[in-house]
Amino acid sequence: MHARPRGAFRTLLRTAALPVLGALLITALPGPPASAASTLTNPGFEAGASGWSTYSATGQTSASFTEAGGHSGSTRLTHWSSSAYKVETYQYLSGLANGSYTLSAWVRSSGGQNAAYLALRNCGSAEQRTDLPPTPNGAWIRLVTSVRVTGGQCTVSVNSDAGAGNWINVDDLTFTSGASGLGVKGVDVSTLKKSEDRGGVYRTAGGVAGDPVALLKSAGANYGRLKVWVDPADGYNNKARVLQMAQRIKGQGMKLLVDFHYSDIWADPGAQTKPAAWASHSYSRLTTDVYDHTYDVLNALKAQGTPADMVQIGNEINTGLLWPEGSTDNWDRTAGLLKSGIDAAKAVSSSTRIALHLAHGGDNDLYRWWFDNATARGVNFDVIAVSFYGYWHGALSDLQANLDDVSARYGKQVMVAETAYPFRLDSEDSHENIIDLPGELVSGYPASAAGQAAWLRDVMNVVEAVPNGRGLGVVYWEPTWTAVPGNGWDPTDPSSGNGWENQALFDYNDRLLPAANWLNHR
Repeated sequence: MHARPRGAFRTLLRTAALPVLGALLITALPGPPASAASTLTNPGFEAGASGWSTYSATGQTSASFTEAGGHSGSTRLTHWSSSAYKVETYQYLSGLANGSYTLSAWVRSSGGQNAAYLALRNCGSAEQRTDLPPTPNGAWIRLVTSVRVTGGQCTVSVNSDAGAGNWINVDDLTFTSGASGLGVKGVDVSTLKKSEDRGGVYRTAGGVAGDPVALLKSAGANYGRLKVWVDPADGYNNKARVLQMAQRIKGQGMKLLVDFHYSDIWADPGAQTKPAAWASHSYSRLTTDVYDHTYDVLNALKAQGTPADMVQIGNEINTGLLWPEGSTDNWDRTAGLLKSGIDAAKAVSSSTRIALHLAHGGDNDLYRWWFDNATARGVNFDVIAVSFYGYWHGALSDLQANLDDVSARYGKQVMVAETAYPFRLDSEDSHENIIDLPGELVSGYPASAAGQAAWLRDVMNVVEAVPNGRGLGVVYWEPTWTAVPGNGWDPTDPSSGNGWENQALFDYNDRLLPAANWLNHR
C-alpha cells in the first residue's frame, strides 16, 4: 500500500438474482427427522427439497424454497420473501465419527439482512457460523465453516433473518472431515511508534488507555507486520526502529512479518525508488546491497531474540523493485534481485518463510504472468501475498478466483498481506482521506463501524475457503495510523497529513473499533 492521494477505483456491477415464481417450497418440520444419515442428502438441491427441513419462528416457511439457477447444476436453494422473514433450512446428520468437520457451500446474497449465515450446530461443541457476504455482481462465492463433532451428530444449517426482498442463494454443499481456519491474523503497525512519539493515544472500546499492540493482541491478532526503509528522512521504519517495534510485537507473544521495501520511502506498483545511498550503483552492486541490507536487519532481529517468522522480499512488486535495474522489463534482473534477498533471509534462518507480495489481488492475469516468470527463473518462495482493497481491486469473487488459482498453480499458501476499509468518510485532520466519497465504497459495505467489520470478516472468510488448507491468513494494514499531527504520509514533510485515519481500527475518540474483534477469527 502507498499513502499518496486517492487514485482510480473500480465500481462493482450491481445485479440481482431474484427468485422466480413456481419455486418448489421446502416442507416445514419442527425438528430433526426421524432418521438421519452421516452424509448430506441432496447437497446440490437437484432433487428439490428432498432431505432438507425448514423452520421459521415466525411461520414463514414459504421463504425457503428451491428454484432454477444452480451453481453447477440446474437448481439452488433460495431464501426470499416479499415481507420481512426469519427462516432456517437444515439437515440433521448422525452416526458421525468424532473429530473435525468442514462445511463448504457456494453462496450469493443481496446483502442488507439482519443476519444471513451458514452454521454447524448441535455438534457437541460451540456452534460455528460463517456469514454470507453481499454479492452485488451476482457471482457465486465459496464459504466454509468448521466444527469439532464430539457426540456423533451435527446439524447443517442455512439461516436468514431478513427484510422484505432480501435474498440468498445456496448450492453445492459438502460436509467432509478436516478443519479450516487461518494461521495469520495480522496487523501492520509500521507507523505506530511515530504516532506515539507525536502524542498518539489508544484506548479499549470502553475508553481505557492502553498499549495498542496489546489491545490488538487481545482482540485476536497473532502477527505484527513492520515495513523496513533503508534511510528514511524522518528516521522511522529504519533498522533501529524495526528492532524496537519487534520487541513489542514478540513481547506480546505475536509472530513477526518483516516487509522490505528496498527504498527510503513508499514502494508500490507506481514507484520503486532506489535508496539514495544506492542510487548510483550498478545492477551487480545492487544485488550485493539487497543481500547485505536484508541480512543485516534480519540477523540483528535474530541476535536480540526477536527473529522474523516471515519476510517479504519487496513490497507490491508488480513491476519489479529498485527501478530501473530491477524493473520487470528485464525479468532476469528482477529475479536476480529477488534471489539475493531470499538467499540472505535463508542464511539468517532457514525456517523463515519467504513471501512475494503483489498488489491488485483480484487480477489473475497479472499473478499468472508474474509468478510464471518468477518460477521459470528459479525464484524460490513459500507464500504468495496480495494486497486487496475492494474499492480498487475488484469484487470478493475476483479475490477468491485468483487465490484459488495461484495456490493450486504454484502449490503455495496464499495470504492477504494488506486490506482495510473505512468506518467513516470525513477527515479528522485537514488532509483529504484516500477514500472519502460514497461512490468509492464497495457496494454492500457502508462506511460505518459495521461496514468495516463486515469487510474484514468477509475477506477472512474468502481466504479461509481456499482449498487444501492453502489460505494462510490476512493482515489489516495500518490499524493504528490515526490522525496525529506530525505523523503524515510523507516522511520528508513533517506537515503532511494522514489520509488513512478513517480506515484505522481506532475511531476518532481513539477507541478500538468492532472490526478488531474479527482478528479472533477461527
